Amino acid sequence: MQTYVVGGAVRDALLGLPVQDRDWVVVGSTPEAMLAQGFRPVGRDFPVFLHPETNEEYALARTERKSGHGYTGFVCHASPDVTLEQDLLRRDLTINAIARDGEGRLIDPYGGVRDLEAHVFRHVSPAFAEDPLRILRVARFAARFTAFTVAPETLALMRRMVDHGEVDHLVAERVWQEFARGLMEAQPSRMIRSLRECGALARLLPELDRLFGIPQPERYHPEIDTGEHVLQVLDQAAACALPLAVRWACLLHDLGKGDTPAHILPHHYGHEAASARRAREVSIRLKAPAECRELAEMVAREHGILGQVAVLRPQTVVALLERCDVLRRPERFERMLQAAACDHAGRGTAAAERVADWPPLAHWRAAARAVRALDAGAIARSCPDKSRIADAIHAARVAAVRALDATAATARGAVPPPPASPPFGGKSGPAA
Repeated sequence: MQTYVVGGAVRDALLGLPVQDRDWVVVGSTPEAMLAQGFRPVGRDFPVFLHPETNEEYALARTERKSGHGYTGFVCHASPDVTLEQDLLRRDLTINAIARDGEGRLIDPYGGVRDLEAHVFRHVSPAFAEDPLRILRVARFAARFTAFTVAPETLALMRRMVDHGEVDHLVAERVWQEFARGLMEAQPSRMIRSLRECGALARLLPELDRLFGIPQPERYHPEIDTGEHVLQVLDQAAACALPLAVRWACLLHDLGKGDTPAHILPHHYGHEAASARRAREVSIRLKAPAECRELAEMVAREHGILGQVAVLRPQTVVALLERCDVLRRPERFERMLQAAACDHAGRGTAAAERVADWPPLAHWRAAARAVRALDAGAIARSCPDKSRIADAIHAARVAAVRALDATAATARGAVPPPPASPPFGGKSGPAA
């Protein structure tokens, strides 16, 4: 029995990146022999075992044969006569098909080290086309390894896979999983660009794909193109290390602009309602978690008005705070503000501004603090007409917001967010 470290652990070590997990390939063994040595089986579709002491994954060397559509249509063959080179041949990219033996020697039969040095994503063999999920993996790697480009022959193969309908067989859960991981990478816009370049974005997220080429008023959007604006907003969220829900909301916040009638372009009057509807539809279709779905819909609905807080009537401010449930969900309200600030910063030359310095942040946070500071119970007890309690509380909130010195609050800079909210630019949440 021979064991080799393979895949991402070897790749990342060669790139000088921290290695999080190590995967192993076992050549010349059987499931029975692995069990006899104390390994615990965990593989459902092919033989994978956990080491009895380290809990690292050890997979028997195997080959694969395509048996149907999609990423699940494979028949796997694992036996002691499968070689390491045969196992590496079934992998997606050359940079993931490098192994290291116990003496530290590299086994690189398909030129992975060369492609690492050249910063190229290149498929190992034509078998790449048998698994459409690999298109999403390449796009996700593009978001992580921002200096890499896709080899022309690999891009051409990805396009053929899309044309042949392979991505149409991907299930929503796997698409969401790859999107979620890619959105949490260093430059998530590169994932979207990669998917668009091969045609997969039009199949997986057509509502986003059609935003490219749709104009916006240059006065407010120097970048003009709606799709480019969305990608700038998304990268702002990544630069601020914001969590997945915010990044998802940034990606979907302007989907309604794809529904704008051509005769009123470049204006998009009332696009927020259409954007909220589209954000909800996309989130449901891809089975996004409730936190992501709710925030995306709320940001799409409200982002147009959030930047106007300095000129809004106190009644309008309170109405927004109430419909966004700021009392019970202060963290979600803060996330919405963060997404809106990224939206402001993702506008051509304005992208150089610090997102956290967007003046409306201070105003909305101060208004939320004023409303949350009210003692609703005391107001209810002092209300002589109990049928008017809700009106009395609402009136008190309006009075509290009216009493704010908005000019002074803005001049002082950003007011700290509610205590339950994470700091702007803090650590990212899990990728779900």
